[in-house]
Amino acid sequence: MHRGLKSLLLAAPLGVVALAGCSAPSAPQVTFYSHGEAIEVAPARFCDATGENCAPPAEDPVGKLRVPEKSPLQISVPGEVSATPWQVSYIYRGVDGQEVEGRTGVIRPDERHSYTLRVPPDGTRLEHVEVQQYSGLLVLGEDGGVDFPIAATWVIDPT
Repeated sequence: MHRGLKSLLLAAPLGVVALAGCSAPSAPQVTFYSHGEAIEVAPARFCDATGENCAPPAEDPVGKLRVPEKSPLQISVPGEVSATPWQVSYIYRGVDGQEVEGRTGVIRPDERHSYTLRVPPDGTRLEHVEVQQYSGLLVLGEDGGVDFPIAATWVIDPT
């Protein structure tokens, strides 16, 4: 299990929250597309505003999709996700074998419904991608500032 998903799943009891609702919310799907193939992925984590009524994750919440070297990965999110702040977090391995973690800037509510992830064109390979939806709540950060917890995440491990 990759560090990002592992840390997200471990952090879940600490107050990961999502959109308002009284019971487990309906879990939207995110579509990942590359090189003529598309998959829809259910969330690995998706909870209501209290962080307690969570939709159970799929049996295997990590999608698999072939993403050839130098190929972009297109990501489409539904309105329930694009109506909130979200970002794409990723891990790739450079040609030197070094693992590199990165993420997009925060995509503002209703700014866009899709994102195209491109890695350096030098033989770099994507290894892990997460779409992360922020909650609307603020949490006191360890450094004294405020953090916006991740409310939901959709995960693929490119092959």
